[in-house]
Amino acid sequence: MKKIIALALAVMMAVCVFAGCSAKSEKLTMATNAEFPPFEYLENGEIVGADVDIAKAIAEKLGRELEITNIDFDAALTGAATGKYDMAVAGITANDERKKNMNFSVDYYTASQAIIVLADSAISGVADLEGKTISCQEGTTGEQYLLDNEYTVQSFKTGAEAVTALTSGKVDAVVIDDAVARALSAEQNGKTKVLDEALTQEAYAIALKKGDDKLTAEIDKALGELKADGTLAKIFEKFELPYDAE
Repeated sequence: MKKIIALALAVMMAVCVFAGCSAKSEKLTMATNAEFPPFEYLENGEIVGADVDIAKAIAEKLGRELEITNIDFDAALTGAATGKYDMAVAGITANDERKKNMNFSVDYYTASQAIIVLADSAISGVADLEGKTISCQEGTTGEQYLLDNEYTVQSFKTGAEAVTALTSGKVDAVVIDDAVARALSAEQNGKTKVLDEALTQEAYAIALKKGDDKLTAEIDKALGELKADGTLAKIFEKFELPYDAE
């Protein structure tokens, strides 16, 4: 009987090896922060958005099952950097500081930082922000821009909370990524507006563990194919996002 059991176990192990039973090989784990519309947000309890559609398309190209975890933005970055998750996809700007600690895919979207103010605000551009209190989402490049320029800053876990600080009179303006600014402002029923002036120009990319060059190359290849076949353009069109196919 022992020999039969041992033989059965050996057969099962062999089947797993050849069938790819490793959860790591079957799943592509993704960390995100679903508080960043239209890139990632919750709709009827489901995580949706442009980044989610892109990640699903990449997973399909790689022949892997996408598994998404919704956590704080900072935790998503840390999770990718440490390898807890295969990647973080969350409207992440691939700047030089972050590149010291993690790998990044090729860029897939060009973004900028924008200013949200109350509809009747006298603030008309960046020159009017001097001496004002400005809210933002913590851990973002918007926050870093404000700190670098020595503004008085109130940071919040989500962009929605930063906007609530504005509408409740706690701050004078919000700085956050342009497309997100427009999505969040649209929810305020005319109480707020987004100024036309862009504060920065940035590029979104997918974050991975430092040194994970194999997966980075696979994702780069998938993104290249999705761009070439028009899938990226269709995704951004679906979410009414500007996209330069070039």
